[in-house]
Amino acid sequence: MTDSPQPTEQVQNPLIVGIRFQKIGKLYHFDASKEPELKPGDYAIVETSRGVQIGQVVQRLEEPPAPPQQGTWKPIERKASVGDLEVHKNIQKKEVEAMIEARASASKLNYKGVKIVKAEFSFDRKMLTFMYNTEEDKDVDLGKLRKEMLKLYKNTNIEMRRIGPRDVAKILGGMGACGLESRCCSTFLTDFSPISIKMAKAQGISLDPGEITGMCGRLRCCLIYEYEQYVEARKTLPKRGKEVQTPLGRGKVIDVVPLKQAVLVSLPEGKRAEFLKHEIEPWDELEALRRKSEAPCDRHENGGCDCGKANYNTAQKKTDD
Repeated sequence: MTDSPQPTEQVQNPLIVGIRFQKIGKLYHFDASKEPELKPGDYAIVETSRGVQIGQVVQRLEEPPAPPQQGTWKPIERKASVGDLEVHKNIQKKEVEAMIEARASASKLNYKGVKIVKAEFSFDRKMLTFMYNTEEDKDVDLGKLRKEMLKLYKNTNIEMRRIGPRDVAKILGGMGACGLESRCCSTFLTDFSPISIKMAKAQGISLDPGEITGMCGRLRCCLIYEYEQYVEARKTLPKRGKEVQTPLGRGKVIDVVPLKQAVLVSLPEGKRAEFLKHEIEPWDELEALRRKSEAPCDRHENGGCDCGKANYNTAQKKTDD
């Protein structure tokens, strides 16, 4: 008598949630299988590489993402209770006090060009991180300041972390260079993309530093928002200096309007006019067709073929229409 096959157990996917530890911060994934009732807006206590932290759930993933390099997601310790939230509020007050203490100590120690931007406690108060920025683009030894903070916050691991000017602007907030009451980095940007001067050039934006520089002193993050659209739009339009055939005659492209799919053309007698892409033809292509139509056909005997002429006439008719 043979044994009947045993039913295979179906492996259930873990419940993965996305958590942020700052209002506009990076998203980190955790295993919430032990807390299946967690929903966006709830707070949870988790163990991280920077100690025990409290964060807000912002999403529940229907399908788990690719596993992290460690091979698995860290589990959520528990859903934050009302008492945990009160503790979190008190910690935030302590962070402001710690920042003020660090700024005062840095001033006494004569750390020139060093700005203490923010202080962060872990939820269990075992780690205190001071984020700072320097005026010059080089690091500064803050060993003495760290020792002073260790005297004030005993049994606490003190870390001094240097951050860039964009991170400073994100933390401080304030009005953007465009005039909006809040900066993009403090409103919705969770990561900073690389920005280059070519993005401003591709969009025809003035290269005046006052026009392309944000309040942080770096190129504005918004330069990347429409950059790809401009690049794609320019691929189908003639470049500046290109000669084109227009409904008003032959002219030269002096400017490009990518998002409108149009060009500004300089015409004879000093005239200028704007034409949409379908209204113009490249002059060099038309000239090549004209020459082909005038040359004898090398594919048919006795020169009886007029295929080149037909191609040119077709293109010319399209331009006239």
